[in-house]
Amino acid sequence: MSRPLYMDAEIKPNRSLSERGFVILISIITVANVASAAVFVRMGAHYVTPFLGLDLLAVVIAFLASYKSGRVVERVQVSPAQVRITYETAKEHRVVWESPTAFTRVTTERDEEDRVMSLRLALSGRETAVAAALSPGERREFARALEEAIWKAKRHRD
Repeated sequence: MSRPLYMDAEIKPNRSLSERGFVILISIITVANVASAAVFVRMGAHYVTPFLGLDLLAVVIAFLASYKSGRVVERVQVSPAQVRITYETAKEHRVVWESPTAFTRVTTERDEEDRVMSLRLALSGRETAVAAALSPGERREFARALEEAIWKAKRHRD
């Protein structure tokens, strides 16, 4: 990517539950399931216990999948030559969009309250979503900054 960069933004998904909070939540669910299992076993309903274990396993798997998707970083770079979007993890660096800056457009879908519900980059009939991890208000601000960066990059002179 040629220099200078008019935008080099990292978008990281927000996860509201910390690792400590996750351990506390799983501990509470485990205690509740063990207490429920004890009650059901005393009543003679022995087959309920494995389902309570499956319930706990499903919650753990769902949170682990959420945390894994939260480690993906979306990077948006705007230079005079091109606009590039990459997804980065600790193991992988994948380019999902490259287009010449001069022909790249920013499109938005807005609701009745003027919140940006979707932000896209477009070029010759192709489109890709950008900043899906942001809230509508943050997406609106990001759209403005992205449009300004593209505008400045188009006017760049060497």
